[in-house]
Amino acid sequence: MTQTNRVAFLGNSLPRRCGIATFTTDLQQAVANCRANIQTAIVAMTDHHHPYDYPAAVGLHINDGLLAEYVGAADFLNGGQFQVVSLQHEFGIFGGEAGNHVLALLSRLTIPVVTTLHTVLAEPRPVQRSVLSRIVEASSTVIVMAEKARDLLRTVYGVPADKIEVIPHGIPDSAFVEPDAAKVKLGFGRKPVILTFGLLSPNKGIEVMIDAMPSILKSRPNAVYVVLGATHPNLVRHEGEAYRESLIARASALGVGAHVVFLNRFVDQGTLLDFISMCDIYVTPYLNEAQMTSGTLAYSFGLGKAVVSTPYWHAQELLAEGRGVLVPFGDAAAIGSEIAGLLTDETRRQAMRKRAYSSSRSMTWERTADRYMSVFDKAHRMRPLKVVPLRQERTVLPGSPIAPPMRLDHFLSMCDDTGLLQHAVCSVPDRLHGYCVDDNARALLVACALNVSGEERLPETLTSRLAAFVQHAWNPATRRFRNFMTYDRRWLETMGSEDCHGRTLWALGECARSDATEARRQWAASLFAEALPTTESFSSPRAWAFTLLGLDAYCSVAAKDSYAGEIRHIHAERLMTILSSVETSDWVWFEEGLAYDNARLPQALIVTGAAISAPGYVAAGLRALRWLMSVQTSPTGLFRPIGSDSFGDKRTQPRAFDQQPLEATATISACLAAWRADDDIKWTDEAARAFAWFHGKNDLSSPLVDEATGSCRDGLHPDRANENRGAESVVSYLLSLAEIRQLARLVGDRGRPVPLFALSA
Repeated sequence: MTQTNRVAFLGNSLPRRCGIATFTTDLQQAVANCRANIQTAIVAMTDHHHPYDYPAAVGLHINDGLLAEYVGAADFLNGGQFQVVSLQHEFGIFGGEAGNHVLALLSRLTIPVVTTLHTVLAEPRPVQRSVLSRIVEASSTVIVMAEKARDLLRTVYGVPADKIEVIPHGIPDSAFVEPDAAKVKLGFGRKPVILTFGLLSPNKGIEVMIDAMPSILKSRPNAVYVVLGATHPNLVRHEGEAYRESLIARASALGVGAHVVFLNRFVDQGTLLDFISMCDIYVTPYLNEAQMTSGTLAYSFGLGKAVVSTPYWHAQELLAEGRGVLVPFGDAAAIGSEIAGLLTDETRRQAMRKRAYSSSRSMTWERTADRYMSVFDKAHRMRPLKVVPLRQERTVLPGSPIAPPMRLDHFLSMCDDTGLLQHAVCSVPDRLHGYCVDDNARALLVACALNVSGEERLPETLTSRLAAFVQHAWNPATRRFRNFMTYDRRWLETMGSEDCHGRTLWALGECARSDATEARRQWAASLFAEALPTTESFSSPRAWAFTLLGLDAYCSVAAKDSYAGEIRHIHAERLMTILSSVETSDWVWFEEGLAYDNARLPQALIVTGAAISAPGYVAAGLRALRWLMSVQTSPTGLFRPIGSDSFGDKRTQPRAFDQQPLEATATISACLAAWRADDDIKWTDEAARAFAWFHGKNDLSSPLVDEATGSCRDGLHPDRANENRGAESVVSYLLSLAEIRQLARLVGDRGRPVPLFALSA
């Protein structure tokens, strides 16, 4: 049987002060101790750029608001020989709307994910439902800690029963002891002690328990209520200690101030166990039923404490059948009566303690780790993966040639203090034809593509210059982007084509999601939103497709933009409409003829359908892409991109030439989008076959790329390669190279090496 021996945990980590951090750290340590040969690491979420002194177990941390760091974390996980990722999910710990930034990480993982859901909402907002559904879809298994959560996943979210495991919250394996020794140690002597612990916040119902103290003191005048825990960091950040001070004032006003002890401390586990040991009654007076799990409840229950609680979901299950006492929400009289009764009835209290302790033995962290490992082993067996080293100059794939290094020499030589020049005479930049926003937008895509682990970013000054070119191209008078600019910086028109506008939106959307700097991401999102409405009147299918590609990126960081969602639907439906009107059994395409950037049309449908859970879009995109690949294959099995000689032909087999890099690049991106959508290894083979076209696996057996400089010839004529090496060609190659290098690092076909050049003769 295949056993998992390398696991990564994605969540919060101690010393961050929150329940998820405690759980993730405890689970990681339990798993690390359950097998002799296992290795574990934590990828920790860091809030508001807060610096934490993380332990050695934390191999990487992610600033929750920086989307690029989620992408980098995916590279870290894929390249780190990990076999399973254990995602600890809570909406509030990830950045973006409803925590949707984590989807950028999950979408790039090629190792199985097992997700523990700490919250399952019965009435989620649409964006919460969408995010959670996509997380579940990306997961091999989802783990919840209560049967109620399983029921909600099945009835509210439609998750198959066989995808859900219920594993209770883990607990320390502590002895059943009487509280006396711990009371003396902590200075509470022979007093009856009631305890609540955890981060202090208004939803915990502490005020209700304070209101109950007068009635408790009538029965046990020396009783004390200990509230152990620091104020929640988010509350401190916004309100300081106002809430804690209001509770202290409330206790004083009721005359019970001397019997309510606030300990503003975040304690380690050993100290915490001492405090639990010394209490006679543990109370959780939470105000909200929709509390799916409570670590504080689990720990106290596991140490054999008599527990009084309001009936939130976790408490309902854990304390059933006499294992604890449930009281109505917000009912101080009921809480006071039950606690007073238990404090004065030792026989009943001891019986309840023993029932809790004996029934909790299956919840110890050792047992919990064993159950998690069974789930991890199953996920690993179902999706085995070979991983290759991440950081090396050339990415070597087992049994296949090497992916070329990233060389930017020629690209950089084509850039000046204005932007990227359009054309070159051989390899010499040609100033005669100036610049265009098409190429500068593509160059901005290159900058984003290089903003991942394992690649060297473009110089910051150059990326800024490319963004400035795009900004200057925007003409607010026409609400369109200009395209062509002379070498002396004069625009040749007031607005460019629809396709130029759509392509620029695509670059802006990707920049909004993936740029290295927050300020430029904000700029890109703002300009994208300003320029998007113009596309509603567009009639070009490629402009629709480019806009959809931009929307795929933009909507991942601007989920609240409902208008963007409407435009997304409009353009996708337009592509579906023209496909259905033109498609026949032997012509599965959107138009009567084939032109340039063909594969971007099915790619746009595939990524849109995957993002918004519209399987019809995905199916249509896959169908059209399969047909396109069939007509882009030569009789000898080589990739043969649609040549410009075919432009304008109607429903005929495409001609062989002139072949251009743009088509190969579009095809590679579309095939990889298809692979991510339906997990068919054939798509990575197709992407590799198209990439090999650049390196001589083509009709002329003529390499288009100079690996030493990264330059790319402008295409293939019937008798020779075009020796000019302009901007469109070099950015096309660099975009494809970035994707192939990423694929190679990930060993993207889940087990088989990617055959970059292993094509039939």
